[in-house]
Amino acid sequence: MADTRPRPPATPTDDGGDGQALETTEHGVKVHEVPATTTEREFTVVRRSQSQMVIRRFMAHKLAVGSLVVFVLVVIVSLIGGRFWKYGYADITDQFSSPPSLEHPMGTDDIGHDSLAQVLRGAQKSVQVALMVAILATTIGALIGALAGYYRGWVDSALMRFTDLVLTIPSIAILAVLASTVASQAGNWFFIGLVLALLQWTYIARVVRGTFLSLREKEFVEAARALGASDTRIMFKHLLPNATGSIIVNATITVAVAILVETALSYLGLGIRPPDTSLGLLISTGQQAATTRPWLFYFPGLIIVIIALTINFIGDGLRDAFDPTQTRVRA
Repeated sequence: MADTRPRPPATPTDDGGDGQALETTEHGVKVHEVPATTTEREFTVVRRSQSQMVIRRFMAHKLAVGSLVVFVLVVIVSLIGGRFWKYGYADITDQFSSPPSLEHPMGTDDIGHDSLAQVLRGAQKSVQVALMVAILATTIGALIGALAGYYRGWVDSALMRFTDLVLTIPSIAILAVLASTVASQAGNWFFIGLVLALLQWTYIARVVRGTFLSLREKEFVEAARALGASDTRIMFKHLLPNATGSIIVNATITVAVAILVETALSYLGLGIRPPDTSLGLLISTGQQAATTRPWLFYFPGLIIVIIALTINFIGDGLRDAFDPTQTRVRA
C-alpha cells in the first residue's frame, strides 16, 4: 500500500544535483559558476580598429612595405643628402668626364661637376615638385569631387563639365606657353608644381565624386541627417573618412605621374633650368654622352625608375589594405 503521509517540501541542495557548488547572487538566487573553458578562450576575437586592420593588411604586402622603405630613404637622402656631401651641385672640380671612383662615386661631367651632387640636387627638386603636386591636387580634387557627389543636380553637372574641360588640356602645352610668357617664373620649381597641381586634380575629383554618390545613400548618412547634422558635417565627418582609401591610393599615383611629367618637361627644356638642375634635365644633358660617358645618363634614369616603381608598389599595397573585400594579399 502506498505511503500517503505528507512530506516536507524539497529544499534545493547546495550542489544543484550535479555535484557542482552553487553561488548565491546579490538577489539571493543560487546559480552555477561556470568556469572559463579553453574553448571559450580559443574562439575569443580581439577587437581591432579600422586603422589597425588597414596597417595589418598593408604590412602583409611585403613588396609594398619594402617599396615604402626605399621611397622614404630616397626622399630623405634627396632632401638632406646634399648638405652632407663634400661637393655642391654647382661646384666645379679639376676632374673632367672622369668615370665613377671613390672620390666621385657617380663620376663627373665634362665641366667638372660631381654627378652625385647633381643627382642629389635633381632628385630633391623632382621630389619637391611631386609632393607639392600630390598635396595640392589631392586637396582640390577631393573638395570638388565631394561637392559634386554630395549635392548632385546642377552643382554636379557644372563641376564635372569643368573637370572634363581641364582634363582635355595638355599640361606640356600649357607650361610651354607659360614658359614663354612668364619668363620670370620659368624654371621655378614652385611655379611648375603649382601649374601641374592645377592640371592633375581631375582624376581624384572623379574618383571622390563616384565614392560620394554611392555613400550618400547609406543608412548612416540618413541617420546623421535625421539627427540634424549639417551638410558640411556629413561631408567631412561621415563621407570623407570613408573615401580616404581611394583618395590615398590616387594621391600615390599622382606623385608618380608628377615626377614623370616634371622629368619630361625638364627634358624638353620647359621645366627646371640651369644653373639649377633636376633629374629630367640631367637625363637630357647626358643623353648625348650615353655611349661615351654612360654614368651621366644612367644614374639619373635609375633614380627615376626607382621612385616610379616604389610609388606604384606602395599604391598597390594601399589599394589592397583599404579594400574591405580583399581576402588575399599579393606578394
